[in-house]
Amino acid sequence: MAKVMPFRALRPRPEEAEAISAPPYDVLSTEEARVMASGNPLSFLRVSKPEIDLPQGTDPYASEVYEKGKVNLTRLQTEGVLIAEEIPSFYLYRQVMGDHSQIGLVALAECAQYESGEIKKHELTRPIKEDDRVRHMEALNSQTGLVFLTYRAVGAIDEFVAKRAEAKPDYDFTAVDGVRHTAWTVVDDDEISFVRDAFADVEALYIADGHHRSAAAARVSKARNGSGGSDGFITVIFPDHQMRILAYNRVVKTLNGLSQGEFLCKLDEVFEFVGERQPQAKNEVALYLGGQWRCLRFKADYAVGNTAEDSLDVALLQRHVLTPFLGIDDPRTSSCIDFVGGIRGSLELEKRVDENGWACAFSMHPTSIGDLLAVADGGGLMPPKSTWFEPKLRDGLFCHNL
Repeated sequence: MAKVMPFRALRPRPEEAEAISAPPYDVLSTEEARVMASGNPLSFLRVSKPEIDLPQGTDPYASEVYEKGKVNLTRLQTEGVLIAEEIPSFYLYRQVMGDHSQIGLVALAECAQYESGEIKKHELTRPIKEDDRVRHMEALNSQTGLVFLTYRAVGAIDEFVAKRAEAKPDYDFTAVDGVRHTAWTVVDDDEISFVRDAFADVEALYIADGHHRSAAAARVSKARNGSGGSDGFITVIFPDHQMRILAYNRVVKTLNGLSQGEFLCKLDEVFEFVGERQPQAKNEVALYLGGQWRCLRFKADYAVGNTAEDSLDVALLQRHVLTPFLGIDDPRTSSCIDFVGGIRGSLELEKRVDENGWACAFSMHPTSIGDLLAVADGGGLMPPKSTWFEPKLRDGLFCHNL
């Protein structure tokens, strides 16, 4: 049974929603954020990445960074740019990117359900990143980052959301990256009761993106004994059939002492060659080496695993290629591998190899939402960098003050 709770969102004035909204804090470097926020005093990056308002070279984990974030958030509230809703509500948030559209429920999920495993996870968290989000929440006394959840779609919820989205929206703007963002408020008592009851029949919620934010919120809730609204964490919940997962690709620095020919010979043990193209199906991987793309398919004996997570293409590549042939035992810590989100396309992989000196690149077929749910249902953990969700949820449109 999934528990969702309405809340009094801290939101921008409609006329300033576009100026305030920003990409999530963890998809931009400090310098990228500094450039993006330049000339825009309302940019939420000044709250989510406040080191951009401090001297270059400032440690992003320094105490003064979190204090600056608090000052900037307070300023936006004092100036009336961000306003807290008077009545606890649910909200709808739609994103349109090209021909893809997704619309989800903005609500608080229950920290207790996160702790109990009723909200299912599929990734490990890194302590330094989790600690960072705890310090950010505690300093600001606010949750400012949205957690991306999903669930197995329910027809009645789909119908309610589609009908409710016919109303005039609160926000409707297209960001500089071309993604359209639209939001509605669900404040009617009967509608709130319907949403609560409908989600009570949903068997489980799944974290798609935002493991560090949800883990940090649970820690803050525990420290505060759930008081002051800390018993919930802010989420956007999308049905599984609307989820769009892109590939998370790999680039490798060296061939571990092998020549290109020797490496290709080793790959012949694991793969069959299927053409000079990008992967089109599960168990296909495209290799960029020596200025040429080669699409490879795992041979039957190599395309199996004992668990759902062991059967993912990223796990198969790690087990059969990266570890034995290239000496990359732990992709979380190795300096010989890097990861490139699928939104950047194959040209970025070619650039890394042709211009930046990397040895080769692997273009993956996207992990399916079905695979993600299967891993989470089995209590498993996805390999590092298995999924890239797009479009990204904008920061600054919905916050939860504690």
